[in-house]
Amino acid sequence: MSDARPEGPSRGPLAGLLVCDLSTVLAGPYCTMLLADLGAEVIKVEPPTGDPTRLYGPPYVGGTAGGDPGESAYYLSINRNKRGIALDLKSDAGREVLRRLIARSDVLVENQRPGGMDRLGFPDAELERLDPRLVRLSISGYGQSGPDADKPGFDFIAQAVSGLMSITGQPDRADGQPTKVGVAISDLTTGMLGAVAILAALRERDVSGRGQRIDLSLLDATVSWLINQAANYLVGGVVPGRMGNLHPNITPYETFPTADGEIAVAVGSERQWVRFCEALGVAALAADPRFATNGARVANRDALRALLAPLFAARTSAVALAELQAADVPCGAVRDLAQVFADPQVIANEMVATVEHPTIGPLRLTGIPYKLSATPGSIRRPPPLFGEHTDEILAELGYAPAEIATLHAEGAARRR
Repeated sequence: MSDARPEGPSRGPLAGLLVCDLSTVLAGPYCTMLLADLGAEVIKVEPPTGDPTRLYGPPYVGGTAGGDPGESAYYLSINRNKRGIALDLKSDAGREVLRRLIARSDVLVENQRPGGMDRLGFPDAELERLDPRLVRLSISGYGQSGPDADKPGFDFIAQAVSGLMSITGQPDRADGQPTKVGVAISDLTTGMLGAVAILAALRERDVSGRGQRIDLSLLDATVSWLINQAANYLVGGVVPGRMGNLHPNITPYETFPTADGEIAVAVGSERQWVRFCEALGVAALAADPRFATNGARVANRDALRALLAPLFAARTSAVALAELQAADVPCGAVRDLAQVFADPQVIANEMVATVEHPTIGPLRLTGIPYKLSATPGSIRRPPPLFGEHTDEILAELGYAPAEIATLHAEGAARRR
């Protein structure tokens, strides 16, 4: 927990920042992983029962014949580059350890229900007393006030109540139903926005010398990402529905079955529309008054799809993609994850990374998406085992060996 900024090209732009991560499950841990990837030192504080995602499996890896299932893939996906300590914050001794850690930290991330930190003995006034420069991110389901503030927050519920599910899935006429996104997008959205807000607050701290509290909810984060669909309602008074893979404002911007698969096509301009028609051998279609402009195409999308679908059905995916790519029309195959992680472009972009894990061995993880030229991020350590660094961190916080032994004997601290 040194304040010194490490030297060298792999230190990362956030090196020297200490983050106390009290969060569990996904939104908070994803936020702190983003910071850790960029060089921040993140201390993951887990309860005696561990982060719930340790049990989100199968699959598990690195287990033992004695019945230990090992580490869940879910947990491994969002906790790299962190050190871990396990504390019982219901005990006075466990809370004292946390006080020492917070006093040294630049950032605190937690996802207690509103009032949860107060009940633990860490209200805002206490946090400011411990460290006036502390930036504090509080993640909740619905916000700190209002009629739903006390409700628990879960990604699936946030996708439902935010309206996201109402615009995701096949339409009624295709026997569709409201559908969640295939990953926990509300949690991930919240984690990303939390990282942005933390960096903004740290920038303000550079000027004022003072930290501040940041409140962020799954509901607000997801509503903010409704973007054009929200504007369709707020500006146009239209309540959007489910359109499957269609776009409410652009067409053709959708998927088409081919003779051997399915491809996605995105015609985003009138110039692309002309090239699209020429590539498929129906150049005259570009000038048809029903389809000559995007607005006309949207108004007549069913008629247009009826003309285009047979053209794709008569081609293999490879042929259709080659023709459209030659015409510089955005397109791509609908792929599964095995195809994605074998893709030469994904590999070239270093989106598959390997780190050595103490019980698993070589562990493959997704790579870092942003590439900074001067201070790149890096994957420096695997996700921590439960309580893996407890004694190490306690020693750094000033606890003597005998005191560490007492903390373990009393159950205030846990080790693997």
